[in-house]
Amino acid sequence: MILLHGRKVVPGIAEGEALVSHETISGWGGIDPAKGVIIERRHELFGVCFTGKILVFPGAKGSSGWSGFFQSTRLAGTAPLAMLFTNITTKVALGAVVTRVPSMTGFDRDPVEVISCGDWVRVDAGAGIVEIKPAE
Repeated sequence: MILLHGRKVVPGIAEGEALVSHETISGWGGIDPAKGVIIERRHELFGVCFTGKILVFPGAKGSSGWSGFFQSTRLAGTAPLAMLFTNITTKVALGAVVTRVPSMTGFDRDPVEVISCGDWVRVDAGAGIVEIKPAE
């Protein structure tokens, strides 16, 4: 098991399969909130669903509408289980708050480099701990 330590953005505990993006994610024009799918054509995860996954990514890109699109995933029931991101900005912080999922940043190691797609991840944002069980 691998441990990461970081800072809480939104408290809570979640556990599930990791979905890792090495690229920032756009809200407006980058995701389909009704389906929980990345729709940005040039994105490495184009067509991949983040619903029910631990979303690990560098941060947000694009307009301030980012938070509104991720809030829509919560309202549609298509939100990720948790969000782990390396670069905190006001748009990604607000997006985490309105999505209402456990969220963390400020890690002792880059989660994008430590976690792989398919790894099993347990996020305890209140305690500032992420446990990773590598996929077999």
